[in-house]
Amino acid sequence: MKTIAQLEEFMTKPSKRLLRDIANMDGDLLILGVGGKMGPTLAKLAKRAIDEAGVTKRVIGVSRFSSGSLRKELEGSGIETIAIDLLDDEALFSLADVKNVIYMAGNKFGTVGNEHFTWAMNTYLAGRIAEKFAHSRIVAFSTGNVYPLTNVLSSDCSEDTPVNPVGEYAQSCLGRERILTHFSHKNKTPMLLFRLNYAIDLRYGVVLEIAKQVLAGESIDLKMGNVNVIWQGDANEYALRSLLHCDTPPKVLNITGPETISIRWLAEEFGKRFGKTPIFVNEEQQTALLNNASKAHQLFGYPSVTIQQMIDMVSAWVANDGETHNKPTHFQEREGAF
Repeated sequence: MKTIAQLEEFMTKPSKRLLRDIANMDGDLLILGVGGKMGPTLAKLAKRAIDEAGVTKRVIGVSRFSSGSLRKELEGSGIETIAIDLLDDEALFSLADVKNVIYMAGNKFGTVGNEHFTWAMNTYLAGRIAEKFAHSRIVAFSTGNVYPLTNVLSSDCSEDTPVNPVGEYAQSCLGRERILTHFSHKNKTPMLLFRLNYAIDLRYGVVLEIAKQVLAGESIDLKMGNVNVIWQGDANEYALRSLLHCDTPPKVLNITGPETISIRWLAEEFGKRFGKTPIFVNEEQQTALLNNASKAHQLFGYPSVTIQQMIDMVSAWVANDGETHNKPTHFQEREGAF
């Protein structure tokens, strides 16, 4: 793949399993926070799946749409758009009721020094959305950051692992989960908490960051020596299919790939492809922020894109100077300061 169009064509191609689930899903789809890194391709995937399944449903994307051409791009793909600030109560409650809601809006980077806004976006807003869409199904994006750092050798951070978030971003995300759970109990709203660890595409993510560091001859910090990743197209498909698994109280699902990936190994794989010797600093710690997603794999099947495919695609993308978002993940952060 050499162009954004080729990348998005690949990433938004629905599987037969998604077509089946979309056909079995009643009601339209509303995506809150469609303007983020994952939202546009999730919306396009949903629209393609609806069309190919031969059913009639609206896909509606909500965002501030404050800059750029995203709104026009989405509408060109058959997705309806609404431009509002979700923190504006009047605007939020003016939205039509929709049966299926994917709640992606939130704040992570820039939390330090702006903690009040992160808590408003990640925790306060969750309650307003839960009240507005009390009669919908809601898949709410969350994060594996609600878990503590876990031992690399066991990788046993399942949905049953007690949460222990580090830092205000992760704490506010747990707050979002707790608020949603309260309203799920109160209003009998079926929900699913989608605890995602490191979705990637060719324009951003952990794999891209390591590739760029190896190619540029930059040192790679090994203190967070292991990660989990999942191809963004697979994560988007899981999110859409999760709408059929919402429950009261909310079902919790860890979402990531099946491997615990060594950062050292990942860098060395890129070194082979680029003809470079990776430069490392620090040593791997015994713990890392990891996520066991075996329950999601049982429900949805293994991701369609493997880590070796991701490495090959990212290598070619970086070597050809492909477009990137320039939005670092800060996956190396061990103190929760984002």
